[in-house]
Amino acid sequence: MSDLIVVGGGAAGWSAALTAAQAGLNVCILEKLGESGGSSALSGGCLAFAGTDLQQEQGVEDSPDLLFADLREVGKEENDENLVRTYCDRQLEVYGWLKDSGVTFSPTLETASGQSVPRVHTVDPADLVRNLARAAQATGKVDYHPSCAARELIRENSRVVGLVTTQGEELRAKRGVILASGGFAKNPELLKLFAPHYEEAVFVAGDGSQGDGLRMGWKLGADMRDMAYVKGTFGKHPTDESNDHSLQAVYKGAIAVNQNGKRFVDESISYKLLGDAVMAQPWRTGYQIMDQAIFDTGDDRVRILDFGRRLEEGLFYTGDTIEQLARQIDIDPEVLNETIARYNSGVDLGEDSEFGRKHLVHRHGSLCKIEQPPFYAYPSTAVVFGTYCGLRIDPKAQVIDVDGQPIAGLYAAGEVTGGFHGAAYMTGSALGKAIVFGRIAAESCAQP
Repeated sequence: MSDLIVVGGGAAGWSAALTAAQAGLNVCILEKLGESGGSSALSGGCLAFAGTDLQQEQGVEDSPDLLFADLREVGKEENDENLVRTYCDRQLEVYGWLKDSGVTFSPTLETASGQSVPRVHTVDPADLVRNLARAAQATGKVDYHPSCAARELIRENSRVVGLVTTQGEELRAKRGVILASGGFAKNPELLKLFAPHYEEAVFVAGDGSQGDGLRMGWKLGADMRDMAYVKGTFGKHPTDESNDHSLQAVYKGAIAVNQNGKRFVDESISYKLLGDAVMAQPWRTGYQIMDQAIFDTGDDRVRILDFGRRLEEGLFYTGDTIEQLARQIDIDPEVLNETIARYNSGVDLGEDSEFGRKHLVHRHGSLCKIEQPPFYAYPSTAVVFGTYCGLRIDPKAQVIDVDGQPIAGLYAAGEVTGGFHGAAYMTGSALGKAIVFGRIAAESCAQP
């Protein structure tokens, strides 16, 4: 019998396994697929941290309190204040723990969705999971079971004491079970139930994202949070299958127009809300329009800003004039010219007159005109990378039932949980919460 069972071999699961092993627990970790990684390894590799040495070296003033304020604002205060506070209080320590565990961060810092200052800390996401797994297994206290899925939880005397695998094997643990099994972006039944408005969106997630953990907790009476806020990320090329990541040119100064050549949103808001906006447009598609000056601010080391590689792959439309660009994307040149001229006049005034955009992203960055040729257009729709909702947990990562009480012996971390993001999303907070609450769940299990 193990001390602890962890379900899921993504960032949350391996963070929990490593933390528990470092605390002296014997851990059994199950991974549904043949190898670890899940949706974590497919992510953009962004982590939202505040007050780091990287920020200090680059003169960025940030703090847990500013991070807290941004997370609450971008979530429209629909998120659980206690979870957000816990994340902000723990994230800097977790950043150091990751570095101690062999995780390497890019020296580049970026400002993205929901952020007031540059706080996107970037890693290779697959390497992140591999490093955590390697460090966990090196402790000699972790028993890893790939190609092994959980089917249902075992509860005795009101306490979760183990689980049954899909092969019918019964596994038990002295301290409990941590669900780190991811979301349900690959489960059409659950998507139809909770996110019918995204039925025609593009979905990119780990093949194991079937909602297994959600269903197991649900069966025991677990409460759920944020189920109404399943959203897609704006910026996915609608026809390209070789690059699953969205492109965020809007946060560098581009504007978003629909097929009619009209802007339809304040481009500085969370790209989850931008996803809602583009799904309401004709053919559920728009274009990110920029000039050469904006294009030159891209960073090919950051997946959401790799303009150069996308150009080499032929994913951009280009034109020496706005008229040439408009004709290539079947937009009336006069309309697109008028749209850009109106936006540029708003830049001169410090705020656009149509949608009230004042910054590049959230509360950061000054608006810039679109005027330096050549001009670029990037077709963009919404892509659902994760479901960002699920089991209700408390700040100790205990799963909470519909009566507001902890389900003894059951913990959860990562995408299987809800309540942290609220109505929208900050870049880097999903991967960040997976690791932070993975550690917290393990620490809770390790307590006497």
